[in-house]
Formats: sequence, structure tokens, C-alpha cells
Amino acid sequence: MTTTLKERMESLTELGARIETALPTDVVRASLERDELVVIALRPAIVRVLTFLRDDSACRCKQLVDLCAVDYPGREERFEVVYNLLSLHHNHRVRVKIGAAEDTPVPSVTRVFSTAGWFEREAWDMYGVLFADHPDLRRILTDYGFEGHPQRKDFPLTGYKEIRYDEGEKRVVYEPVRLTQDFRVFDFQSPWETLDTQLGRLLPGDEKAKGNA
Repeated sequence: MTTTLKERMESLTELGARIETALPTDVVRASLERDELVVIALRPAIVRVLTFLRDDSACRCKQLVDLCAVDYPGREERFEVVYNLLSLHHNHRVRVKIGAAEDTPVPSVTRVFSTAGWFEREAWDMYGVLFADHPDLRRILTDYGFEGHPQRKDFPLTGYKEIRYDEGEKRVVYEPVRLTQDFRVFDFQSPWETLDTQLGRLLPGDEKAKGNA
């Protein structure tokens, strides 16, 4: 039996009201955003909120599909930790969000969803979000000895260190990033550009190409 979009939105609205009623001190609000149910929860209560969403008969969100972080450097709590839940039984999804600062531990939800173990390690590695009571909180994507958290908005695109193999020392070495500017030449009149005959105009760099024709 198929349901219309209107019926689906009404069902999610009712579900959001049920969550707000059941968790009045743990949930700030539950609302529809872009046709999806989004629950804003308090950070200390995230374990209780996810446990309720997993076990409640109207929710039955048995799967944690994803856990990620978003960086908003201008906010007092710059990070937003996002939990994407799925209920196969009811065929609906619930997105839960909490806020966290750089030095604010977020309760680990590995006791609720075992899959959160690797997701939380990734959020720690990429953003530096600290998860309290995590059984094995260490980097998962970056290399040993990596400094910083590369998905933060204020992290330089070149990073802080570069890695190379040193023939003299016969080992991999880490060095501060060096940006050599002395031999950089920017030639905007490239001979590889050609005349755009279809549009009847010169493309950037066609001055050289025209002279060689």
C-alpha cells in the first residue's frame, strides 16, 4: 500500500509530537525540515533520546545509518553532531541534532548502537569532536602522527605537515609544509587555447594561438 506525500508528512508530524511529549526535558523541538523529521536534542540527553527512538513502538528506529559532524565556526558551540536513524518497520527516517563546543564532550552512543563506534571515531578524527566513554576513541582516516582535524573550516587546505620518503635516511619523514613561490610563473596567454569558432570570439589565451596560425 502506497502513501501520498501529504499522508507521509502528517505521519511524521504526529511522530514528532509524540517524541516531544515523551521527552519534554530532553528534546528542544521536533519539526519537519525539507520534508524530513528533525529532532533537536540536548547534548547530555542524547543517549536517552536515541534509546527512546530505538525502542518506542511508534519509532522503532533500529538502525543508525550515519553519524557526522558539521562545523559552524561562528557559533558559540561550533559543532553540530547529527544522527541519522532509519526504521525499516515503519519506513521512516529521523534526524537528531545536538550542539557541541571544541572542549565539550559528547556522550558516546555506542551502548545504544554499536555502529556508532567507527562513526564517532571519524567525527573525532575529522572535526575533533570529543566523545566521552567511547571504548576506543582514536583516529581512523588520517595517518599516524597527524596534527589537527582536516574537516574544520579553519584548517588550511595544504595542511600543516607534508610526508615524503627520504632516500638518505631510508624512511618516511614528516616536515612542515613549504610553499615555494620563487619559480611559479603564471602565463595566462596559453598557446593551447584555440579560437572558439562556434561562438565567433576569442577565448582567454587565443592571442598566441592566433599569432601562430
